[in-house]
Amino acid sequence: VCKKVGHEAGFKGATYIDCPMKPCFLCKMPGHTTMACPHRVATEHGVIPAPRRNTRNPLEYVFERQFRPSVLRIKPAFVIPDKVTCAKGQVGVWDFGKVHEKMVYGNIHSCIVNNMRFNPTNDDSVYAASSDGTISCTDLETGISLSLMNLNPDGWQGPSSWRMLYGMDINSEKSLVLVADNFGFLYLVDTRSNNKIGEAILIHKKGSKVVGLHCNPVQPELLLSCGNDHFARIWDLRRMEAGSSLYDLAHKRVVNSAYFSPLSGSKILTTSQDNRLRIWDSIFGDLDSPSREIVHSHDFNRHLTPFKAEWDPKDPSESLAVIGRYISENYNGAALHPIDFIDISTGQLVAEVMDPNITTITPVNKLHPRDDVLASGSSRSLFIWRPKEKSELVEQKVERKIVICDRAEKKRSRKYGNKSDDSDDDKFTSKGKKLKSNKPEWKLTRCSGKVKR
Repeated sequence: VCKKVGHEAGFKGATYIDCPMKPCFLCKMPGHTTMACPHRVATEHGVIPAPRRNTRNPLEYVFERQFRPSVLRIKPAFVIPDKVTCAKGQVGVWDFGKVHEKMVYGNIHSCIVNNMRFNPTNDDSVYAASSDGTISCTDLETGISLSLMNLNPDGWQGPSSWRMLYGMDINSEKSLVLVADNFGFLYLVDTRSNNKIGEAILIHKKGSKVVGLHCNPVQPELLLSCGNDHFARIWDLRRMEAGSSLYDLAHKRVVNSAYFSPLSGSKILTTSQDNRLRIWDSIFGDLDSPSREIVHSHDFNRHLTPFKAEWDPKDPSESLAVIGRYISENYNGAALHPIDFIDISTGQLVAEVMDPNITTITPVNKLHPRDDVLASGSSRSLFIWRPKEKSELVEQKVERKIVICDRAEKKRSRKYGNKSDDSDDDKFTSKGKKLKSNKPEWKLTRCSGKVKR
Protein backbone atom coordinates (compact mmCIF):
# COMPACT_ATOMS: atom_id res chain seq x y z
CA VAL A 1 0.00 0.00 0.00
CA CYS A 2 1.01 3.65 -0.30
CA LYS A 3 1.02 4.00 3.54
CA LYS A 4 -1.24 7.06 3.50
CA VAL A 5 -3.76 7.53 6.31
CA GLY A 6 -6.97 5.66 5.63
CA HIS A 7 -5.59 3.72 2.66
CA GLU A 8 -5.61 -0.06 2.91
CA ALA A 9 -5.32 -3.16 0.78
CA GLY A 10 -6.32 -6.75 1.44
CA PHE A 11 -9.31 -8.94 2.13
CA LYS A 12 -12.42 -8.07 4.10
CA GLY A 13 -14.17 -11.43 4.12
CA ALA A 14 -14.25 -12.46 0.48
CA THR A 15 -13.91 -8.91 -0.86
CA TYR A 16 -10.51 -7.56 -1.85
CA ILE A 17 -9.99 -3.88 -0.98
CA ASP A 18 -7.60 -1.97 -3.26
CA CYS A 19 -5.45 0.95 -2.18
CA PRO A 20 -6.67 4.04 -4.16
CA MET A 21 -3.07 4.83 -5.13
CA LYS A 22 -2.31 1.35 -6.45
CA PRO A 23 -3.50 -0.44 -9.63
CA CYS A 24 -5.82 -3.45 -9.67
CA PHE A 25 -4.23 -6.33 -7.75
CA LEU A 26 -5.39 -8.91 -10.32
CA CYS A 27 -4.40 -7.51 -13.72
CA LYS A 28 -1.92 -4.89 -12.38
CA MET A 29 -3.60 -2.20 -14.52
CA PRO A 30 -5.09 1.10 -13.22
CA GLY A 31 -8.61 2.40 -13.75
CA HIS A 32 -10.70 -0.14 -11.84
CA THR A 33 -10.82 -2.16 -8.63
CA THR A 34 -10.01 -5.84 -8.23
CA MET A 35 -13.63 -6.82 -7.63
CA ALA A 36 -14.70 -5.03 -10.84
CA CYS A 37 -11.75 -6.23 -12.94
CA PRO A 38 -12.98 -7.53 -16.33
CA HIS A 39 -10.49 -10.42 -16.10
CA ARG A 40 -12.13 -11.52 -12.84
CA VAL A 41 -15.60 -11.50 -14.43
CA ALA A 42 -14.41 -13.45 -17.50
CA THR A 43 -11.05 -15.22 -17.62
CA GLU A 44 -11.12 -15.16 -21.43
CA HIS A 45 -11.27 -11.33 -21.50
CA GLY A 46 -8.66 -10.08 -23.94
CA VAL A 47 -7.43 -13.60 -24.82
CA ILE A 48 -7.04 -14.40 -28.52
CA PRO A 49 -8.08 -18.04 -29.20
CA ALA A 50 -5.56 -20.41 -30.73
CA PRO A 51 -5.64 -20.16 -34.55
CA ARG A 52 -5.17 -22.97 -37.02
CA ARG A 53 -1.44 -23.33 -37.58
CA ASN A 54 0.14 -23.24 -41.02
CA THR A 55 3.45 -25.07 -41.41
CA ARG A 56 5.82 -22.65 -43.08
CA ASN A 57 9.20 -24.02 -42.08
CA PRO A 58 10.70 -27.54 -42.21
CA LEU A 59 10.65 -28.09 -38.42
CA GLU A 60 6.96 -27.27 -38.12
CA TYR A 61 6.18 -29.41 -41.16
CA VAL A 62 7.95 -32.44 -39.63
CA PHE A 63 6.18 -31.83 -36.34
CA GLU A 64 2.76 -31.63 -37.98
CA ARG A 65 3.39 -34.90 -39.85
CA GLN A 66 4.95 -36.95 -37.04
CA PHE A 67 3.68 -35.65 -33.70
CA ARG A 68 0.49 -33.71 -34.30
CA PRO A 69 -1.60 -36.75 -35.47
CA SER A 70 -1.47 -38.08 -31.89
CA VAL A 71 -3.18 -34.90 -30.65
CA LEU A 72 -6.92 -34.73 -31.29
CA ARG A 73 -8.18 -31.71 -33.18
CA ILE A 74 -11.66 -32.11 -31.71
CA LYS A 75 -11.69 -31.52 -27.97
CA PRO A 76 -13.20 -34.32 -25.91
CA ALA A 77 -15.60 -33.68 -23.06
CA PHE A 78 -13.63 -32.64 -19.99
CA VAL A 79 -14.11 -34.75 -16.86
CA ILE A 80 -13.81 -32.58 -13.75
CA PRO A 81 -13.12 -34.14 -10.32
CA ASP A 82 -15.33 -31.98 -8.10
CA LYS A 83 -15.99 -33.98 -4.93
CA VAL A 84 -13.63 -34.49 -1.99
CA THR A 85 -13.32 -38.20 -1.16
CA CYS A 86 -10.29 -38.20 1.14
CA ALA A 87 -8.28 -35.77 3.25
CA LYS A 88 -5.00 -36.06 5.15
CA GLY A 89 -2.95 -33.69 7.28
CA GLN A 90 0.70 -32.69 7.59
CA VAL A 91 1.81 -33.31 4.00
CA GLY A 92 4.94 -31.66 2.65
CA VAL A 93 5.91 -32.79 -0.86
CA TRP A 94 4.00 -35.50 -2.71
CA ASP A 95 3.55 -37.01 -6.13
CA PHE A 96 1.25 -39.52 -7.80
CA GLY A 97 2.40 -43.10 -7.84
CA LYS A 98 2.68 -45.80 -5.25
CA VAL A 99 1.69 -43.93 -2.09
CA HIS A 100 3.40 -45.26 1.01
CA GLU A 101 3.05 -44.25 4.64
CA LYS A 102 6.82 -43.83 4.98
CA MET A 103 6.75 -41.33 2.14
CA VAL A 104 3.95 -39.24 3.60
CA TYR A 105 4.95 -39.22 7.25
CA GLY A 106 8.55 -40.45 7.30
CA ASN A 107 11.62 -38.38 8.08
CA ILE A 108 13.50 -38.76 4.78
CA HIS A 109 15.52 -35.57 5.22
CA SER A 110 16.61 -33.50 8.17
CA CYS A 111 15.39 -30.38 6.34
CA ILE A 112 12.44 -29.33 4.17
CA VAL A 113 11.94 -31.53 1.08
CA ASN A 114 11.37 -29.14 -1.82
CA ASN A 115 10.90 -31.66 -4.62
CA MET A 116 10.35 -35.37 -5.10
CA ARG A 117 10.10 -37.80 -8.02
CA PHE A 118 9.43 -41.52 -8.22
CA ASN A 119 12.03 -43.66 -9.89
CA PRO A 120 10.65 -44.20 -13.44
CA THR A 121 11.99 -47.78 -13.51
CA ASN A 122 11.15 -48.72 -9.91
CA ASP A 123 8.17 -47.20 -8.14
CA ASP A 124 9.39 -48.60 -4.80
CA SER A 125 12.07 -45.92 -4.63
CA VAL A 126 11.84 -42.14 -4.63
CA TYR A 127 14.34 -39.34 -5.30
CA ALA A 128 14.11 -36.22 -3.17
CA ALA A 129 15.89 -32.86 -3.11
CA SER A 130 15.84 -30.69 -0.01
CA SER A 131 16.81 -27.35 1.46
CA ASP A 132 19.90 -28.85 3.11
CA GLY A 133 21.49 -29.25 -0.33
CA THR A 134 21.23 -33.03 -0.52
CA ILE A 135 19.74 -35.52 -2.98
CA SER A 136 18.64 -38.87 -1.66
CA CYS A 137 17.16 -42.10 -3.02
CA THR A 138 14.85 -43.78 -0.50
CA ASP A 139 13.58 -47.37 -0.69
CA LEU A 140 9.93 -47.21 0.36
CA GLU A 141 9.86 -50.90 1.34
CA THR A 142 12.80 -50.83 3.73
CA GLY A 143 12.89 -47.12 4.54
CA ILE A 144 16.65 -47.01 3.87
CA SER A 145 17.83 -43.71 2.36
CA LEU A 146 20.97 -43.36 0.24
CA SER A 147 22.61 -39.94 -0.12
CA LEU A 148 23.60 -39.20 -3.74
CA MET A 149 24.98 -35.67 -3.41
CA ASN A 150 25.64 -33.12 -0.66
CA LEU A 151 26.33 -29.52 -1.60
CA ASN A 152 27.04 -28.47 2.00
CA PRO A 153 29.57 -31.04 3.29
CA ASP A 154 31.01 -28.59 5.85
CA GLY A 155 27.64 -27.72 7.32
CA TRP A 156 26.32 -24.23 7.96
CA GLN A 157 28.83 -21.55 7.00
CA GLY A 158 26.40 -18.65 6.63
CA PRO A 159 23.67 -17.74 4.14
CA SER A 160 26.16 -16.59 1.48
CA SER A 161 27.42 -20.14 0.90
CA TRP A 162 24.47 -22.32 1.95
CA ARG A 163 23.04 -24.09 -1.11
CA MET A 164 19.44 -25.28 -1.28
CA LEU A 165 17.90 -27.46 -4.01
CA TYR A 166 14.54 -26.56 -5.58
CA GLY A 167 14.04 -27.50 -9.25
CA MET A 168 14.18 -31.23 -10.01
CA ASP A 169 13.32 -33.70 -12.77
CA ILE A 170 14.36 -37.18 -13.94
CA ASN A 171 15.44 -37.99 -17.49
CA SER A 172 14.74 -41.73 -17.71
CA GLU A 173 16.19 -42.11 -21.24
CA LYS A 174 19.56 -40.72 -20.17
CA SER A 175 19.35 -42.13 -16.61
CA LEU A 176 19.86 -38.70 -15.05
CA VAL A 177 18.54 -36.84 -12.03
CA LEU A 178 18.63 -33.11 -12.72
CA VAL A 179 18.51 -30.64 -9.82
CA ALA A 180 19.09 -26.88 -9.52
CA ASP A 181 19.96 -24.70 -6.54
CA ASN A 182 19.34 -21.20 -5.21
CA PHE A 183 22.48 -19.80 -6.89
CA GLY A 184 21.39 -20.53 -10.48
CA PHE A 185 23.39 -23.75 -11.02
CA LEU A 186 22.34 -27.11 -12.50
CA TYR A 187 23.69 -30.49 -11.26
CA LEU A 188 23.51 -33.90 -12.94
CA VAL A 189 23.45 -37.24 -11.06
CA ASP A 190 23.72 -40.65 -12.76
CA THR A 191 20.97 -42.98 -11.48
CA ARG A 192 23.01 -46.08 -12.38
CA SER A 193 26.12 -45.20 -10.38
CA ASN A 194 24.38 -42.76 -7.98
CA ASN A 195 27.22 -40.30 -8.48
CA LYS A 196 27.43 -36.69 -9.58
CA ILE A 197 28.45 -36.11 -13.22
CA GLY A 198 30.69 -33.24 -14.28
CA GLU A 199 30.68 -29.74 -12.86
CA ALA A 200 27.79 -27.48 -12.01
CA ILE A 201 26.44 -25.42 -14.94
CA LEU A 202 25.14 -21.86 -14.54
CA ILE A 203 21.74 -21.85 -16.27
CA HIS A 204 20.18 -18.71 -14.73
CA LYS A 205 21.45 -15.42 -13.40
CA LYS A 206 24.10 -16.02 -10.76
CA GLY A 207 22.58 -15.77 -7.31
CA SER A 208 18.99 -16.40 -8.49
CA LYS A 209 16.89 -19.36 -7.43
CA VAL A 210 16.04 -22.00 -10.08
CA VAL A 211 12.59 -23.22 -9.05
CA GLY A 212 11.62 -25.54 -11.91
CA LEU A 213 13.09 -28.11 -14.31
CA HIS A 214 11.19 -30.19 -16.88
CA CYS A 215 12.47 -32.59 -19.56
CA ASN A 216 10.55 -32.76 -22.82
CA PRO A 217 8.46 -35.99 -22.99
CA VAL A 218 9.16 -36.51 -26.72
CA GLN A 219 12.61 -34.93 -27.09
CA PRO A 220 14.35 -35.91 -23.78
CA GLU A 221 17.46 -33.89 -24.66
CA LEU A 222 15.40 -30.67 -24.35
CA LEU A 223 15.26 -29.16 -20.86
CA LEU A 224 12.99 -26.34 -19.70
CA SER A 225 14.04 -24.32 -16.65
CA CYS A 226 12.58 -21.32 -14.82
CA GLY A 227 13.74 -19.10 -12.00
CA ASN A 228 13.65 -15.90 -10.03
CA ASP A 229 15.50 -13.96 -12.72
CA HIS A 230 12.19 -13.53 -14.63
CA PHE A 231 13.12 -16.03 -17.35
CA ALA A 232 12.16 -19.49 -18.54
CA ARG A 233 14.89 -21.06 -20.69
CA ILE A 234 15.09 -23.97 -23.16
CA TRP A 235 18.33 -26.02 -23.14
CA ASP A 236 19.89 -28.85 -25.12
CA LEU A 237 21.40 -31.39 -22.70
CA ARG A 238 23.86 -32.55 -25.37
CA ARG A 239 25.48 -29.13 -25.61
CA MET A 240 25.05 -27.44 -22.26
CA GLU A 241 27.33 -24.58 -21.29
CA ALA A 242 26.77 -21.46 -19.25
CA GLY A 243 24.75 -19.00 -21.33
CA SER A 244 24.18 -21.44 -24.22
CA SER A 245 20.42 -21.78 -23.95
CA LEU A 246 18.42 -22.39 -27.12
CA TYR A 247 15.91 -19.72 -26.22
CA ASP A 248 15.04 -17.37 -23.36
CA LEU A 249 11.37 -16.72 -22.59
CA ALA A 250 11.13 -13.35 -20.82
CA HIS A 251 8.56 -12.63 -18.08
CA LYS A 252 7.76 -9.50 -16.09
CA ARG A 253 8.18 -11.12 -12.68
CA VAL A 254 9.33 -14.36 -11.03
CA VAL A 255 8.40 -17.53 -12.96
CA ASN A 256 6.88 -20.11 -10.59
CA SER A 257 6.77 -23.00 -13.06
CA ALA A 258 7.31 -23.94 -16.71
CA TYR A 259 6.16 -27.20 -18.31
CA PHE A 260 6.19 -28.78 -21.75
CA SER A 261 2.85 -30.22 -22.86
CA PRO A 262 2.51 -33.85 -21.69
CA LEU A 263 1.89 -35.65 -25.02
CA SER A 264 3.53 -33.85 -27.93
CA GLY A 265 5.95 -31.76 -25.87
CA SER A 266 5.46 -28.93 -28.38
CA LYS A 267 3.62 -26.45 -26.14
CA ILE A 268 4.87 -24.55 -23.10
CA LEU A 269 2.80 -23.39 -20.12
CA THR A 270 4.30 -21.00 -17.54
CA THR A 271 3.01 -19.46 -14.32
CA SER A 272 4.38 -16.06 -13.31
CA GLN A 273 3.99 -13.86 -10.24
CA ASP A 274 2.45 -11.10 -12.38
CA ASN A 275 -0.86 -13.02 -12.31
CA ARG A 276 -0.36 -14.35 -15.83
CA LEU A 277 -0.46 -17.79 -17.42
CA ARG A 278 1.54 -17.76 -20.66
CA ILE A 279 1.18 -20.30 -23.45
CA TRP A 280 3.47 -20.94 -26.41
CA ASP A 281 1.68 -23.14 -28.98
CA SER A 282 4.83 -24.44 -30.69
CA ILE A 283 8.47 -24.65 -29.64
CA PHE A 284 9.33 -24.69 -33.36
CA GLY A 285 7.61 -21.38 -34.04
CA ASP A 286 8.19 -17.79 -32.95
CA LEU A 287 9.12 -17.73 -29.25
CA ASP A 288 9.71 -13.97 -28.99
CA SER A 289 6.28 -13.53 -27.43
CA PRO A 290 3.70 -15.98 -26.02
CA SER A 291 0.77 -17.13 -28.12
CA ARG A 292 -1.62 -16.12 -25.33
CA GLU A 293 -1.61 -14.56 -21.88
CA ILE A 294 -4.38 -15.43 -19.42
CA VAL A 295 -4.89 -13.22 -16.35
CA HIS A 296 -5.42 -15.38 -13.28
CA SER A 297 -5.21 -14.71 -9.54
CA HIS A 298 -2.15 -16.49 -8.11
CA ASP A 299 0.12 -13.67 -6.88
CA PHE A 300 0.60 -15.15 -3.42
CA ASN A 301 4.14 -16.27 -2.70
CA ARG A 302 4.96 -14.79 0.67
CA HIS A 303 7.14 -17.55 2.16
CA LEU A 304 4.49 -20.13 1.20
CA THR A 305 4.08 -22.70 -1.57
CA PRO A 306 3.67 -20.86 -4.92
CA PHE A 307 0.86 -21.56 -7.37
CA LYS A 308 1.78 -23.64 -10.41
CA ALA A 309 -0.50 -24.33 -13.39
CA GLU A 310 -0.39 -28.03 -14.32
CA TRP A 311 -1.41 -29.77 -17.55
CA ASP A 312 -4.06 -32.50 -17.56
CA PRO A 313 -1.98 -35.51 -18.72
CA LYS A 314 -5.13 -37.34 -19.90
CA ASP A 315 -6.34 -34.57 -22.21
CA PRO A 316 -5.42 -35.56 -25.80
CA SER A 317 -6.06 -32.02 -27.05
CA GLU A 318 -3.49 -30.57 -24.62
CA SER A 319 -5.75 -27.66 -23.74
CA LEU A 320 -6.83 -28.22 -20.11
CA ALA A 321 -4.85 -26.82 -17.17
CA VAL A 322 -5.57 -26.76 -13.43
CA ILE A 323 -4.44 -24.14 -10.89
CA GLY A 324 -5.59 -22.87 -7.50
CA ARG A 325 -6.96 -19.35 -7.04
CA TYR A 326 -5.83 -16.75 -4.51
CA ILE A 327 -8.63 -14.14 -4.67
CA SER A 328 -11.49 -15.75 -2.78
CA GLU A 329 -15.15 -15.90 -3.73
CA ASN A 330 -18.18 -15.49 -1.46
CA TYR A 331 -20.13 -18.76 -1.38
CA ASN A 332 -23.06 -18.57 1.03
CA GLY A 333 -21.17 -16.29 3.39
CA ALA A 334 -17.91 -18.28 3.36
CA ALA A 335 -14.74 -17.03 1.69
CA LEU A 336 -13.54 -19.98 -0.43
CA HIS A 337 -10.53 -20.27 -2.73
CA PRO A 338 -11.61 -22.38 -5.74
CA ILE A 339 -9.46 -24.62 -7.93
CA ASP A 340 -9.80 -23.49 -11.55
CA PHE A 341 -9.87 -25.67 -14.67
CA ILE A 342 -8.97 -23.44 -17.62
CA ASP A 343 -9.10 -24.08 -21.37
CA ILE A 344 -5.77 -22.52 -22.35
CA SER A 345 -6.66 -22.42 -26.04
CA THR A 346 -9.49 -19.94 -25.41
CA GLY A 347 -8.86 -18.72 -21.85
CA GLN A 348 -12.33 -19.79 -20.73
CA LEU A 349 -12.98 -21.07 -17.23
CA VAL A 350 -14.18 -24.66 -17.72
CA ALA A 351 -14.98 -25.31 -14.06
CA GLU A 352 -14.22 -24.02 -10.58
CA VAL A 353 -13.99 -26.72 -7.92
CA MET A 354 -14.62 -25.93 -4.25
CA ASP A 355 -15.90 -27.46 -1.05
CA PRO A 356 -17.58 -25.52 1.81
CA ASN A 357 -15.38 -27.35 4.34
CA ILE A 358 -12.14 -26.27 2.64
CA THR A 359 -11.35 -22.62 3.34
CA THR A 360 -7.56 -22.91 3.03
CA ILE A 361 -5.61 -22.02 -0.10
CA THR A 362 -4.48 -25.07 -2.09
CA PRO A 363 -1.59 -23.93 -4.32
CA VAL A 364 -0.48 -27.48 -5.26
CA ASN A 365 -2.82 -29.32 -7.64
CA LYS A 366 -2.00 -32.41 -9.68
CA LEU A 367 -4.19 -34.54 -11.95
CA HIS A 368 -3.70 -38.30 -12.09
CA PRO A 369 -2.12 -39.52 -15.36
CA ARG A 370 -4.74 -42.26 -15.87
CA ASP A 371 -7.70 -41.87 -13.49
CA ASP A 372 -10.11 -38.96 -13.08
CA VAL A 373 -8.55 -37.94 -9.77
CA LEU A 374 -7.26 -34.59 -8.56
CA ALA A 375 -4.89 -34.21 -5.61
CA SER A 376 -4.74 -30.74 -4.09
CA GLY A 377 -3.23 -29.33 -0.97
CA SER A 378 -0.86 -27.07 0.88
CA SER A 379 1.88 -27.67 3.43
CA ARG A 380 -0.65 -28.95 6.00
CA SER A 381 -3.46 -30.65 4.10
CA LEU A 382 -3.99 -33.06 1.22
CA PHE A 383 -7.36 -33.51 -0.51
CA ILE A 384 -8.32 -36.15 -3.08
CA TRP A 385 -11.10 -35.19 -5.51
CA ARG A 386 -13.17 -37.45 -7.76
CA PRO A 387 -16.09 -36.73 -10.13
CA LYS A 388 -19.55 -36.73 -8.60
CA GLU A 389 -21.62 -39.79 -9.39
CA LYS A 390 -24.65 -39.47 -11.61
CA SER A 391 -26.97 -40.38 -8.73
CA GLU A 392 -25.82 -37.26 -6.90
CA LEU A 393 -26.83 -34.89 -9.66
CA VAL A 394 -30.04 -33.00 -9.01
CA GLU A 395 -32.74 -33.91 -11.50
CA GLN A 396 -35.05 -31.14 -12.57
CA LYS A 397 -38.74 -31.97 -12.19
CA VAL A 398 -40.75 -31.50 -15.37
CA GLU A 399 -43.99 -29.66 -14.72
CA ARG A 400 -46.98 -30.59 -16.88
CA LYS A 401 -49.72 -28.12 -17.75
CA ILE A 402 -53.09 -28.38 -19.51
CA VAL A 403 -54.45 -25.19 -21.02
CA ILE A 404 -58.25 -25.17 -21.74
CA CYS A 405 -59.23 -22.17 -23.84
CA ASP A 406 -62.54 -23.12 -25.49
CA ARG A 407 -65.66 -21.49 -23.95
CA ALA A 408 -67.81 -24.43 -25.08
CA GLU A 409 -65.54 -26.78 -23.16
CA LYS A 410 -66.01 -24.58 -20.07
CA LYS A 411 -69.85 -24.77 -20.28
CA ARG A 412 -69.80 -28.53 -20.87
CA SER A 413 -67.65 -29.09 -17.81
CA ARG A 414 -70.17 -27.17 -15.67
CA LYS A 415 -73.08 -29.18 -17.14
CA TYR A 416 -71.54 -32.54 -16.24
CA GLY A 417 -70.44 -31.56 -12.77
CA ASN A 418 -66.86 -30.69 -13.74
CA LYS A 419 -66.03 -34.35 -14.46
CA SER A 420 -63.26 -35.28 -16.85
CA ASP A 421 -60.96 -38.12 -17.68
CA ASP A 422 -58.56 -36.86 -15.03
CA SER A 423 -61.13 -36.63 -12.23
CA ASP A 424 -59.62 -39.73 -10.62
CA ASP A 425 -56.88 -37.49 -9.21
CA ASP A 426 -59.35 -35.93 -6.77
CA LYS A 427 -61.02 -38.83 -4.92
CA PHE A 428 -62.36 -38.52 -1.37
CA THR A 429 -63.08 -41.10 1.29
CA SER A 430 -66.37 -41.37 3.18
CA LYS A 431 -64.82 -39.24 5.96
CA GLY A 432 -64.03 -36.43 3.55
CA LYS A 433 -60.27 -36.94 3.54
CA LYS A 434 -58.50 -36.65 0.22
CA LEU A 435 -56.63 -39.73 -0.93
CA LYS A 436 -53.02 -39.38 -2.11
CA SER A 437 -52.38 -40.30 -5.69
CA ASN A 438 -49.15 -41.45 -7.30
CA LYS A 439 -50.06 -39.74 -10.56
CA PRO A 440 -48.21 -36.56 -11.53
CA GLU A 441 -49.82 -33.25 -10.65
CA TRP A 442 -51.69 -31.50 -13.43
CA LYS A 443 -52.17 -27.74 -13.45
CA LEU A 444 -55.36 -26.59 -15.16
CA THR A 445 -55.28 -23.10 -16.62
CA ARG A 446 -58.46 -21.67 -18.12
CA CYS A 447 -58.44 -18.69 -20.46
CA SER A 448 -60.53 -17.22 -23.20
CA GLY A 449 -59.58 -16.24 -26.68
CA LYS A 450 -56.53 -17.55 -28.48
CA VAL A 451 -54.49 -20.51 -27.28
CA LYS A 452 -51.48 -19.52 -25.20
CA ARG A 453 -48.41 -21.78 -25.45
